[in-house]
Amino acid sequence: MSELSHLELFSGIGGFHRAFDLLGIDHNLEVPCVGYSEIDQQAIKTYQANYDVSSSVDLGDIISFTENQETIGKLPDFKILTGGFPCQAFSMMGFKNGFQDERGNLFFNILKILIEKRPPFVLLENVRNLVTHDKKRTFAIIRESLVGIGYHIYFDIFNSNDFGLAQKRNRIFIFATRESLPSTFEFSQNKIKTVFDEFLKINTHSLEIQRDVLDVLDRTVNDKKYFLSERIKPTILSDGTGSYYSKSMINCLIARPLTATMVKLHRANQDNYYSLEFLQSKDPYAHAFLHQSTYNLLEKEIRRLTPKEALLLQGFSSDFYGNAIKKRVSEFQLMKQAGNAVSVNTVYAILYYLFVYNGL
Repeated sequence: MSELSHLELFSGIGGFHRAFDLLGIDHNLEVPCVGYSEIDQQAIKTYQANYDVSSSVDLGDIISFTENQETIGKLPDFKILTGGFPCQAFSMMGFKNGFQDERGNLFFNILKILIEKRPPFVLLENVRNLVTHDKKRTFAIIRESLVGIGYHIYFDIFNSNDFGLAQKRNRIFIFATRESLPSTFEFSQNKIKTVFDEFLKINTHSLEIQRDVLDVLDRTVNDKKYFLSERIKPTILSDGTGSYYSKSMINCLIARPLTATMVKLHRANQDNYYSLEFLQSKDPYAHAFLHQSTYNLLEKEIRRLTPKEALLLQGFSSDFYGNAIKKRVSEFQLMKQAGNAVSVNTVYAILYYLFVYNGL
């Protein structure tokens, strides 16, 4: 396999970069990151604390960077462009304005780089709702735009829980290539999961692999800032207010999708909360999925995830967390960054399937 050089756009804390690094370690590959683009200064601190960026171009704001075609042309050549491009415009949680939203239009800045640099491969990530947004017109524009500049398009919805992470997180991954692949080539969650499962059985690797959240959760967290106060506990544990109803559950063995907003308190039917009784029980599985109507949770000590646990649930390591802390990235920011991140294991599984298993 030739050098697997990559350009990471909308890098955040480098979920794609981390997957490439681990793939390189496990399979003795050269995986240089030629450049990265991010505007969140705290995310950049975490990124630079964990990756060697001495040979990488810092693109900064992609809007400013892509204003000049000559500037784009000066980028080093690379084999694959990656990016979890901003999803607020497409998210079910957002305003659903699609390309009318400035953040949605950032897709076209990706196109400017693809037109100028013409890398053979592209791998993009977004919320699953991208496929159906605006009666499927939004995704049709994305697909037609990529096809129009010479790419063949493949896509599917991937759940991070199927790739060794104790978090249910469904995201669309779009794979685009200038190469004509055989008619037998398949890009699907089921196929890639099958290949990934076989890989795990017979190979040593550098991934974080979790059966459930008990492989991640710290049983001895003492910092009271992570525990629900007596005042807020009834609100968090309620089944909703007014006409809104949703069953409040805690101690879920597979975490709900992490979000950037989990730094603020939400309801136990939206975010992840765990009782001290569950965490310290000799048989924690007996306490899983308990509902307040049958269990007096108001009398229990209950806490939210820590930033370290959130990062682990996205496939980052304890060392990754520690490196960011050493650079004085706050725990508040790390929680936000974890919620925004791309799941490392999912990307690794896709990259392994494409470039090791299929030898692209």
